[in-house]
Amino acid sequence: MDELRGDQAVWRFDGESIAIHYHTGAFKDPLLKKLGRCEVPVAAVASADFLVGGGRGKGWSLTLRLRERTDPFAAAGAMLAKRSQPFRLTGPAKTELLAEYHADQIGFAAGQAADIGPGAPPAVATRLVPPLPLHIQTSEGAAAFDGTAVRLVWSGSDASARKRKRQRAEFPLADIANVEWVPSDGWEYGYLRVVARGEAAEAPTKPKHDFSCLLCDEGEEGAAALLMAATVTAHLWAAEAEPRPEIEAAAPAEPAAITAAPAGQDNEWVYQQIERLGRLHAQGILTDEEFSAKKAELLARI
Repeated sequence: MDELRGDQAVWRFDGESIAIHYHTGAFKDPLLKKLGRCEVPVAAVASADFLVGGGRGKGWSLTLRLRERTDPFAAAGAMLAKRSQPFRLTGPAKTELLAEYHADQIGFAAGQAADIGPGAPPAVATRLVPPLPLHIQTSEGAAAFDGTAVRLVWSGSDASARKRKRQRAEFPLADIANVEWVPSDGWEYGYLRVVARGEAAEAPTKPKHDFSCLLCDEGEEGAAALLMAATVTAHLWAAEAEPRPEIEAAAPAEPAAITAAPAGQDNEWVYQQIERLGRLHAQGILTDEEFSAKKAELLARI
């Protein structure tokens, strides 16, 4: 019941987080295949947007909109194509009712999380990116990040003579302002660029000669470069939030708020979900045991 299968991934929701396992078939998106899996806490979710007709054919789409400074993929640079968006799931019309039920459940849990706290935990974005150390390779060279520094190495066949002579560059995390990702347009190379604190917002030279850049082609290379940019971004946000102990001290202040009985409109929402569960049960999507367990779980909220 807590599992939703779609075109890009399988989502599993346990009431506190959404575990996403991406499909890795031959024709699946290279970014999602490289990412593999991630876990999105409901505290990071601003809304769960469900749309009928948003998928292939007459299917549906479910998109998690994350809170500010929580989605490192969106912060790293260019807007992703829909098929590459890591927090978007599409599926066929036959699972529309189940998908809508999950959207309501996630949205409700996210609303409760928003009511009891100021926002997502500072390091939440690090749960959305690959574990460290991370290493990528392109036709120009390689990039590595171990949590303390980003290292660029220009050893590939497409590295310029200027970069080959320089060989490598290292950027301590504390000195990095942000990391940019620009995808290839099919004619020119894309690139990963490390922007140091105090550096001009725009590159002083072309990426091919810029010692802050690693060139990347489209496809697998572009996906790898975006993963690196998103990963460094997530750890930058976590590092910037570390010198704020007052937030952690205040966090346990209202543990009982999560289990407070909802009233008024929240009660009405519970009854609506039970009715929806009944339709899923009638269609054979839920077993008797699953229906009884979920119904009891919902009634316990009243």
